[in-house]
Amino acid sequence: MTDLFSKFDPLIQQREALLATGVTDPFSLVMEKVLSPTVAICNGRETILLGTYNYMGMTFDDDVIAAGKDALDKFGSGTTGSRVLNGTYQGHKECEDALKEFYAMDHAMVFSTGYQANLGIISTIAGKGDYVILDIDSHASIYDGCKMGDAEIVAFRHNDVEALEKRLKRLPPEAGKLVVLEGVYSMLGDVAPLKEMIRVSKEAGAMVLVDEAHSMGFIGEHGRGVAEAQGVIDDVDFIIGTFSKSVGTVGGFCVSNHPKFEIMRLVCRPYVFTASLPPSVVATAATSIRKLMHGSNKRAHLWENSKTLHKGLKDLGFQLGTEEPQSAIIAVIMPDLEKGAMMWEALLEEGLYVNLARPPATPAGMTLLRCSLCAEHSSEQVGEILARFERAGKRAGIIG
Repeated sequence: MTDLFSKFDPLIQQREALLATGVTDPFSLVMEKVLSPTVAICNGRETILLGTYNYMGMTFDDDVIAAGKDALDKFGSGTTGSRVLNGTYQGHKECEDALKEFYAMDHAMVFSTGYQANLGIISTIAGKGDYVILDIDSHASIYDGCKMGDAEIVAFRHNDVEALEKRLKRLPPEAGKLVVLEGVYSMLGDVAPLKEMIRVSKEAGAMVLVDEAHSMGFIGEHGRGVAEAQGVIDDVDFIIGTFSKSVGTVGGFCVSNHPKFEIMRLVCRPYVFTASLPPSVVATAATSIRKLMHGSNKRAHLWENSKTLHKGLKDLGFQLGTEEPQSAIIAVIMPDLEKGAMMWEALLEEGLYVNLARPPATPAGMTLLRCSLCAEHSSEQVGEILARFERAGKRAGIIG
């Protein structure tokens, strides 16, 4: 019998070699207790959280928690059904109404996860004979949506407007084309030049989808993302987002002004054939989204945190993923996986949690320590984070 697991042997061997060095497994951390958006108990130690994507710190917001408890009492723990059957409760409509108001768009569709939002929208819109043109560093959910829809995939060099334009010009003018972009790329935290990319896409007759998972709530005057910040949100056909970042819960969504968009509820398989989100989850999401409309002070503080941490790490001698801070994500580049795991463990021992990211999720085969700042991090905490990075970096031999 052929062992179907044999394809994973190289990864198994890499993991075993890493753990043989005595380093703690960086991919099986357990948080024993979460005390706030920025602090948890990990391995019995109070730990500052710098790798949770809880950008706006909404997970412990009093109003958000109260809304979830109220919905749990009134509607129970789950829907046990699809949105097109018994799984649409009042809270699901209220959540979609909150999204429509937040983005000032005509249509909103809530999915059970952000992954499913990309999987469903891309696979349904772009099918056999169509083309999906995407950045080579696109998220796995975008690539999986392309595969499920059976469209032709055309990748272009990361954030390269000229490369995108060249790819578009080579495609049949009459073919259906969907350009898929991200506002903020999650590994390096860099921002896409959406204004120029959307211009060349529209000139080529393509529709445009922008995934704003890592910018929604934070970037832009109203927190609508990079498309808003660059003044092109009205030129975007579809915006994808998630509730598991700035919104502080779980779920995904798509908003659009396309007049035919509502048919998606009947033809999008990851929407039709998935149980809908529990009432307590959509209640927390709707409450959080409405509060994010008035989050300008939080957004300003988060930007200050990002600038302070980026400059501090750079001054300490760490190599970063971007020359300047572009988002709430700051990536610290490690020499290799073994050194990265050593640095990750040294930080954890200092009481600081970050994400260890490795290939193939990372671009260009890099190993990264990915830091995700929160609007609830105090200025004092950011200073303490830098002190812990310095001590851990010296101990692990990353900086002198």
